[in-house]
Amino acid sequence: MNPRTLERSAVLPAAPDAVWAVVGDFGALADWHPHVPPSTLEDGGDPAAPGTVRVFAVDGVAVARERLLDRDEAARSYRYALLDPVVLPVHDYVATLAVRPHPDGAEVRWSAAYRSADEVVAQVEAVFGDGTYGTGLAALRARFTSSR
Repeated sequence: MNPRTLERSAVLPAAPDAVWAVVGDFGALADWHPHVPPSTLEDGGDPAAPGTVRVFAVDGVAVARERLLDRDEAARSYRYALLDPVVLPVHDYVATLAVRPHPDGAEVRWSAAYRSADEVVAQVEAVFGDGTYGTGLAALRARFTSSR
């Protein structure tokens, strides 16, 4: 298992605080991401409290669990760990979703570090990088471009 990284980003024509208001809630990913199933927070967790676990379910069956590691309101970022690899054999998967100021508005950067075998990298890039991160960032771009 080798260490890997994954990153996608998008520049949006909106103020960083406006973008963070949409993406900053750990428990509300499905509110803005078109391909993520709704999630619930285990044990009534607080979406701003490290340790909270969100569970994504399809037809009542949990398909993924992620634990919030830390959240920094001032820096407009949060980090989370994938607890139950669903589709791909990855290990130690830790992702960060961050919103930063950019001359054209705000840059949203979604990145991850993980370990996997060489033959899995292309699948991770396709499933998580393009499918999850890319699709979510495209939805944000459409949302903030159409609201201008």
